[in-house]
Amino acid sequence: MDWLTEHKIPLGDWISAFVDFLNEHAAWVFNLISDVLGFLIEGLIDVLQWIPAWGLILTLAAFGYWLHRSWKLGLMILFSLLLIVNLGYWEDTTETLALVIFSTLICMLVGVPVGIASAHRPWLYTWVRPILDLMQTIPTFVYLIPTLILFGLGVVPGLISTVIFAIPAPIRLTHLGISSVPKALIEAGEAFGATKRQLLWKVELPHAMPTIMAGLTQCIMLSLSMVVIAALVGADGLGKPVVRALNTVNVAKGFEAGLAIVIVAILLDRVCKQRGAKGEGG
Repeated sequence: MDWLTEHKIPLGDWISAFVDFLNEHAAWVFNLISDVLGFLIEGLIDVLQWIPAWGLILTLAAFGYWLHRSWKLGLMILFSLLLIVNLGYWEDTTETLALVIFSTLICMLVGVPVGIASAHRPWLYTWVRPILDLMQTIPTFVYLIPTLILFGLGVVPGLISTVIFAIPAPIRLTHLGISSVPKALIEAGEAFGATKRQLLWKVELPHAMPTIMAGLTQCIMLSLSMVVIAALVGADGLGKPVVRALNTVNVAKGFEAGLAIVIVAILLDRVCKQRGAKGEGG
């Protein structure tokens, strides 16, 4: 055993050298990505904060009612967001919403096509599955370090880390939804002369949509779970007061900021749940 430990495989050194190589020869690429993503996120935050709080709250409550035809949901959104304003975390909430919106959008734009491709090509999923396992099980701080080195301090490394952590959910559930389409439906579509593209859009995706939407809600929850982690690398939002409360052992501030995160998570889950799902009132 001593011989085995003395001849350690320098995996960590190889990864460190690779990150240094990227930082030295492709810094302009990462700077460009950081500038573009930072500009887009800051722009969305500015828009959300430019709108008066009461106007945005009423708009979100009306949207929730229109989407689900549930006055209970509309009232829940209204009073929950008013509570956040009362606690003094409205600006932090808008910053968190911007981070969650962008990370979820990127995850769905990448994850759904990858899930569809892996469902149609089993060999692809055989290669993708261990990568997804690695992305979900590796400690967050491990890939937070290289993203911080490559993209610098701020919201962008937090966004990239959030995407890495959350993207396996839409990939897996899209793969599951497409794979679970009954063969009888596929054969019926083929019997009517449907092309592969028509089968995808008119048969497979409608049947898999509940599962894909479950992937969307999981992605949102996973993104919110990264809010505090993202704050450690300079991302604004509800994670910052939690980190400050942790550093100062401020129980009251930590509870209030944590409650705001829980409220945002519950509201997003209810809004993104498919209309007519069991348990919705109206």
